[in-house]
Amino acid sequence: MSYAGDVTPEQAWTALRAEPGAVLVDVRTRAEWAYVGLPDLGEIGKEVVLVEWQTFPEGSVNERFTADLEAAGVAKDAAVYFICRSGVRSISAAEAATREGWNRSYNVTEGFEGPHDVDRHRTLSGWKVAGLPWVQG
Repeated sequence: MSYAGDVTPEQAWTALRAEPGAVLVDVRTRAEWAYVGLPDLGEIGKEVVLVEWQTFPEGSVNERFTADLEAAGVAKDAAVYFICRSGVRSISAAEAATREGWNRSYNVTEGFEGPHDVDRHRTLSGWKVAGLPWVQG
């Protein structure tokens, strides 16, 4: 593993609440943020940092990813929790951030929506299924 580790959505929420400098970075696409929803950190006085790992609609890796993290003010000494839809893109994001000096980069397993169930719906796990705060639209 070339990043700090994997955490569940609940563990990420607990860490974000407990550590003032901890940051949640949502690496999904603009379309996902707009139509699926976002984690809501308002009750702990924080905002989700939005930096695409893959650009929409092209689907290519965002070559400015770490520059965008820096531009968003994500401190290199902060605990940074990367979340995507299901916990796959966020691994790549955590690895890239670690290579560039964000040594406390974590992957949020299960992501925002989690994997498919037998009916191909995302109802098994993830931030939303865990009942953590989120908003849509």
